[in-house]
Amino acid sequence: MQQRLGTSGRADRFYADQVLDHLNVRMQEFVSRQEMFFLATADRHGECDSSFRAGPSGFVQVLGDRLLAYPEYRGNGVMASVGNLSENPRLGILMIDFTRDRIGLHLNGRARVVLDEEMRAHFPDLPVDPIPGRRAQLWVMVEVEEAYIHCAKHIPHLQKVPANERGARAWGTDDFKRKGGDFFGAAAEADGRPPFRRPQHVHEHLRGGLHEDLPAPGHGAEPPSVPGPRPSRNDLAAELNGEFLDRVERVLARAQPRRPAEDGPEFRGWFDRRDG
Repeated sequence: MQQRLGTSGRADRFYADQVLDHLNVRMQEFVSRQEMFFLATADRHGECDSSFRAGPSGFVQVLGDRLLAYPEYRGNGVMASVGNLSENPRLGILMIDFTRDRIGLHLNGRARVVLDEEMRAHFPDLPVDPIPGRRAQLWVMVEVEEAYIHCAKHIPHLQKVPANERGARAWGTDDFKRKGGDFFGAAAEADGRPPFRRPQHVHEHLRGGLHEDLPAPGHGAEPPSVPGPRPSRNDLAAELNGEFLDRVERVLARAQPRRPAEDGPEFRGWFDRRDG
């Protein structure tokens, strides 16, 4: 995609200048004072989940230049992220400082889920949080493989509400209202719909993300019928990858007249404002 869109030169410079296989001193300092991050995981089938983690400043423990750990507090019991990590240890973490430096840090690597008592046996200096709802049940240890900046240009600059103007956070509570109640109205509609079942996407992760034709709202796409013997896994993967590449070529061919290569001499940014 970098070659097709003409961004290889900029990407190579970014890899060379910004991507590390460890946390340097400034990255470690940044991590050690963050109060939240966004977490990406996937299960063994490639089904993805994005989640949010928060805690007091320093809740993510820097245990070395390639090792981090964060606590898993009491939640809704679904265990989506931890369940994914039990099947697929790869994760992505995005930390964004919205209030002070207005900058972000990407961390990619491998994870291992550890019981709190096991974690403290190996790291006895871990702090014990006085808030019951912030006492870790589990820890996720992260072996950092990639660390790199998320640039500031699209990050909003936010301000914290003074402590005397905000309500106390209900760490670990099971109180329905204090957790947000039925904010989106899903529970109120529960009696009128069948129980949720996760869809089965066989090899869907091989098809790429550039779909020209999407099903109409509220209607699922019917899988094509394939006459004859069922193809093998390798044949199906090759067929789907070929289909994906064909889609990429068609989409890029349409986009090319409107979006010249970024590294080309005439390119002046995706949003050229010279015409007002």
